[in-house]
Amino acid sequence: MVENIERLLLVGDNPFHGISHLSQDRARARAEQIRFTEHATKLVVSSISNGANGFMFSVSETTLATLKMMAEKLGDKPIELYAIVPYAYEYVRLATQLGVVGLVKKLGKKIVLLGNSGAIFNGLKGILRVDPECLMKTYLLYELSRIKSSAGKQMNIASLMLHEVVTDMLLSMNADWLVKSYINFLSKRKIKPGFETRNFEYLVNKFKEWNIDFSKIVIAAPFNKVGFQMVPSKEKCEKTLAEIPESTIIAFSILAAGYLKLDEAVDYMKTLPNLKGVAVGVSKEHQSRETFKFLHKKF
Repeated sequence: MVENIERLLLVGDNPFHGISHLSQDRARARAEQIRFTEHATKLVVSSISNGANGFMFSVSETTLATLKMMAEKLGDKPIELYAIVPYAYEYVRLATQLGVVGLVKKLGKKIVLLGNSGAIFNGLKGILRVDPECLMKTYLLYELSRIKSSAGKQMNIASLMLHEVVTDMLLSMNADWLVKSYINFLSKRKIKPGFETRNFEYLVNKFKEWNIDFSKIVIAAPFNKVGFQMVPSKEKCEKTLAEIPESTIIAFSILAAGYLKLDEAVDYMKTLPNLKGVAVGVSKEHQSRETFKFLHKKF
């Protein structure tokens, strides 16, 4: 059994986007139910009032609007932000509507309108040189500017995390140079670089091969009692977790898409060494109260 320590208890935003990891029908039904920013804000604020100490979210128009409203509701109460970029669905949808060139033009206009000179400079340099590093930095500056302009002063961007699609693509491309550039870029800005992944063991092995300092990064991956989404296996993910005590590891899918009850999920989490926190989505106000009161007390 792992000792009692102060852990990250993060509100996840999947329900706000109508995302279910188990059923598309359930996701569509949930999307109809949860459609207003006010409701999302109420859920996050309620979760924080009942023990949550952070918010993990994909950077989208929905969550940025939620951040603005949260700033009004929370007052001076501090909150840690764990932002995931890009919001894959939003960019896929735009690319489908506008084409890739149209998507790039639209993103370029947004960067210019945001008035971030650093992003504009890096973007122009990246285009002229066809430089992936400059283009990456431009995009990251753009997303950071969006978050900062929406979040209140009491909100701290603890980590900017790469979406699992991007993370796992970089792993498959063996793009250690781009991963290291990303880590250095954010570390200089006092923000912990993060990686969301569905291939936890593979990521850790690759990062060891690339001599990545695990103490400087955050990793979010599925962990649950039944091994749901744990690739390549529950046993191998647990073994890998035990090998990196210095890293900040955050578990998601702890309820296995509703298959597990909260108490049995927490009982399992408490047996895992080196787990620094969990992210849990809630779709109803009573869930936010009950879930984070229980997590705060038991985990």
